[in-house]
Amino acid sequence: MVMGAVVAAAAYAQGFRFREGSLPARYAPPRMPDGSFVICRLAYRSVRVEPMGIGWQTDYPYAEINLTTRLSELTKTRVSRDHSGQPNYFVVRLTDDALFNCPITVASDVGTVGFSPAEAERLRLYLLKGGFLWVDDFWGTLAWRHWAGEMARVLPPSEFPVVDVGLDDPMLRSMFEVKKVPQITNIQFWRGVGGQSTSERGPDSDEVHLRAIRDARGRIMGLMTHNTDVADSWEREGEDPGFFYQFSPDGYALGIDVLLHAMTH
Repeated sequence: MVMGAVVAAAAYAQGFRFREGSLPARYAPPRMPDGSFVICRLAYRSVRVEPMGIGWQTDYPYAEINLTTRLSELTKTRVSRDHSGQPNYFVVRLTDDALFNCPITVASDVGTVGFSPAEAERLRLYLLKGGFLWVDDFWGTLAWRHWAGEMARVLPPSEFPVVDVGLDDPMLRSMFEVKKVPQITNIQFWRGVGGQSTSERGPDSDEVHLRAIRDARGRIMGLMTHNTDVADSWEREGEDPGFFYQFSPDGYALGIDVLLHAMTH
């Protein structure tokens, strides 16, 4: 954890200041430019609205850019880069064949998602073939119920139940020892409450949930961080020192542990 804090502090000192949705969608090509690691953002259709969310573009693209950057600094993982040396980041739709070239997909604000029958079937195939999906930044009971209902159309809970991930899970010791799942709020909410609260839906989102769907062998296919916005700790790392020191070290520790586990299992 100390190493993560030191590297993240260096990142803050460099002054990276990014804004979500500030770059156009960069869709994944039919073939990846190289064989190195890359994260794909899942683009989806929203059928409802959640406060402070902007659908699939929430936390895009600098959450994955920054997380991939720190992964390359803290580990020996080779990350995919463009001609300028910046980590590649891609957007993928469930109907794109490029989906199956994405080792890890991420999605935010999933309490608004609506899958078509074809999309649900494609996501099921992707996950069963070895894909990994991490969904984050959805808050409260209504958002959870909506997401759980959509995911049940992908992987029926009678066959693939959603289970809580314990703090003794090997995933949480991949590199750093994660002793608690942090509740991280988005930076606008944090500023609005003067840094005094992290629960964006009040009592309805007090408890952070780390949940997973596993295949028959126990491999995590889908990971869910509910009642927390882990991606904001990466995306906003250079915008406010108070926000950074309160959230980014813990957010990066969890993020890197998850990536390493997903790549090796």
